[in-house]
Amino acid sequence: MTSRVAVPLLCLLVWALVLTLGCSDGITPTGPVEANFQAGGRAAFGFNGSASGFPTGAVHLTGGGSYDPATASNIVPTETSVVSGGGFDCTGPVAQGPLVGCQLGEGVRWDTAQLLASTTFKCTGADAPKVATTGSHTAVLLADFYRAGDGIDESFTAQIIVSDSDIAPDILGTQTLWVQGVGCGLANGHFNGKG
Repeated sequence: MTSRVAVPLLCLLVWALVLTLGCSDGITPTGPVEANFQAGGRAAFGFNGSASGFPTGAVHLTGGGSYDPATASNIVPTETSVVSGGGFDCTGPVAQGPLVGCQLGEGVRWDTAQLLASTTFKCTGADAPKVATTGSHTAVLLADFYRAGDGIDESFTAQIIVSDSDIAPDILGTQTLWVQGVGCGLANGHFNGKG
């Protein structure tokens, strides 16, 4: 009777040992595991800010995402590696540019149509044109903007720039956000890109 119990118990112990050794790389983790968006050259960002400066209009944007700067292209449409979006609100009626017709309090969300390599921009109508280039600390995006009532159909499409450094150092104050046809402003933002 003793050998009848010992053989199955011995087999169970051998199988447990085989599974333990076979499913292990022999290394036990010693520290926490953290997400690494740098894999494959990706950069990640998050921000919250407002933009204005043209004759009419002001917008507030929040959001973030991740992107691969190496895939940016100014040929529209082109498949680029970007996933970003967030909320938006017209805090003043916009009467010029791509967001023309966005009234006070309108706006729900935005998402990205494409990661652009660069764009020329102005913070005000009288401002000298400047160039912004996508990199690990600056994202130049072609974005779709949605108002309540328009459902899944974008209400507007415009370019935006988000950066963690001043994109218009010749203008008083720090400008880290730009919305096409609206202007520049300060965004409280963070990028984790290299470089």
